[in-house]
Amino acid sequence: MKNYPRLAQNTNPIFIKSSTCQNLKHRATMSTLELKDFTEEQEALVVKSWSAMKKNASELGLKFFLKLFTVALIDVCRIFEIAPSAQKLFPFLRDSSVPIEQNPKLKPHAMSVFIMTCESAVQLRKAGKVTVRESSLKKLGATHFKYGVVDEHFEVTKFALLETIKEAVPEMWSPEMKEAWGQAYDQLVAAIKTEMKPTS
Repeated sequence: MKNYPRLAQNTNPIFIKSSTCQNLKHRATMSTLELKDFTEEQEALVVKSWSAMKKNASELGLKFFLKLFTVALIDVCRIFEIAPSAQKLFPFLRDSSVPIEQNPKLKPHAMSVFIMTCESAVQLRKAGKVTVRESSLKKLGATHFKYGVVDEHFEVTKFALLETIKEAVPEMWSPEMKEAWGQAYDQLVAAIKTEMKPTS
């Protein structure tokens, strides 16, 4: 039997419907050339919601990551089994015998990823590109390459990110905000993918 990371007993899985899964598969194969311009309206939505979330970035980052480990794919959609797949991607989780949410290294890692993603989104239109430091981007790309991150991982991460933001600012959430954050995330992923190659 595989040794999967454990979650607390009261952790509720997130279920993704088959139609959503098909959409994730489609989006995972989209070319980075299909990315649209980030509009002023989208920037305003992202800035406003990030301003409301920033003070709780640590807790929201943890929630975001825990969603990655509780996504349950149902019906005939089998993009990948998120829990065992995620365990392999995070070295500090591999040999851990404690529930994921109690791992001392998870919260700081989750917070840094969440903040980097959100700050990148906020600055996207003003900078005209993803504004992660080049050295950090190269490191991100090399790390994602090393651990075998694939398109489907990025798409399920996007799903978890959008769900986290939706729950954090329910009074602001709208289809337009979902599109804005989704597009900002896609731009970050596209930038990471350009650096997904072995280190020289």
